[in-house]
Amino acid sequence: MESSLRVHARRRFVCAAVLLLVSLAFGRKVFAGEDNQRTPRIAAIVTTYYHNSHADVIVSRLLETDTLDGKGRRPKLNLVSLYTDQVPKNDTSRKLSKAHGFPIFDNVQDALTLGTDTLAVDGVLLIAEHGKYPESNTGQIVYPKRRLFSEIADVMAKSKRFVPVFCDKHLADNWKDAKWIYDEAKRLGIPMMAGSSLPVLWRYPPVDVQRGAALDQLVAVSYHRLDTYGFHAMEMVQCLVERRKGGETGVASVRCLEGDSVWQAAKEGIYDRQLLDAALARLKERPLPKNRRIEDLVKKPVLFVIDYADGFRACIFTLNYAVVEWAAAWRYQSNNRVESTVFWTQEARPFHHFTHLLAGIEKMFHTGKPTWPVERTLLTSGTLDALLISKKNRGKRLATPHLAIPYSSSLNWLQPPPPPPGRPIQGQ
Repeated sequence: MESSLRVHARRRFVCAAVLLLVSLAFGRKVFAGEDNQRTPRIAAIVTTYYHNSHADVIVSRLLETDTLDGKGRRPKLNLVSLYTDQVPKNDTSRKLSKAHGFPIFDNVQDALTLGTDTLAVDGVLLIAEHGKYPESNTGQIVYPKRRLFSEIADVMAKSKRFVPVFCDKHLADNWKDAKWIYDEAKRLGIPMMAGSSLPVLWRYPPVDVQRGAALDQLVAVSYHRLDTYGFHAMEMVQCLVERRKGGETGVASVRCLEGDSVWQAAKEGIYDRQLLDAALARLKERPLPKNRRIEDLVKKPVLFVIDYADGFRACIFTLNYAVVEWAAAWRYQSNNRVESTVFWTQEARPFHHFTHLLAGIEKMFHTGKPTWPVERTLLTSGTLDALLISKKNRGKRLATPHLAIPYSSSLNWLQPPPPPPGRPIQGQ
């Protein structure tokens, strides 16, 4: 008969082996000190995964800490599986899979079930940003968000279990698909959150719209592509104006102006020129040259004019070649006071603004409740689509009764701590 010590040793070995197999089945190594029963298991469904892509700067934080070098805070989330819709030559996900022990599946269903017949994760990161996809007739990149979300929802419906989903950036490039995704999530009871990192950025100075205050108008400046960066500008504006008196009421109409008509719009009273100047005065990384007018620096300006259902107006300027930042200015009705701020991103690795975006996502995965309302991003997605339709129709004003989306958010923005030192973008 074996001694009790030998039996005990064998039992410890068997238990350790079982734990290791379970860990590998869940697609990652067990990190020291982690309670895997309490840490949500996350599947990442992405379009493509390469250095500095959105998949990298979000998902890699689950593997390489919030500083992307293994030296920072590790989010309390376990990446247990990955699906990539495209695999370019510069893909980095396969290397990460070998280093961290999570599996990569060739379809969404297996990524969510871990190759079984039922949902085996506690949350889903849907990151459909970057990759080679066609453009729509309004100039938006058509990422397969509806297709990927549909496959995610199908697995949950068949499993009769519904876990939180975060959709990076807009819900879709067009209103029909964005509304379908929103409605499907509501119908099934899937906790859902979406959006840009801009609402959680550093602001200089660190100001916010006073909750419940009546606003006269808000003007913002943006740059780069109208779809990708224009969406960021929409989210920046919306996180500010949703705090106004009465809460969000939805958008009644939009108009997109281009070229000289943008500057002419100031003379017609379409926007407050003082607010534009206040926003431009906040530029931090590349302030405008002294004694130069923005009209002389930007030859092809674009102006988004957004009229809300309660009569409030927001205007967003895209000012390429002169502006490389996002900023906003607004005026209070009660005392005619103007406030303004620049929304600052860390344009160096580790792009620490994504850490603060992930913190909100992490909270949802732990609580099962969205940290901010998905209605914000439903509204910004639909408004941007309408604006680009207006652009295609040479600035025609479009009524948007479908964007009557009232909502409120109880979230209060706080200035994040200073970021860690930036590293070269192409380096690790």
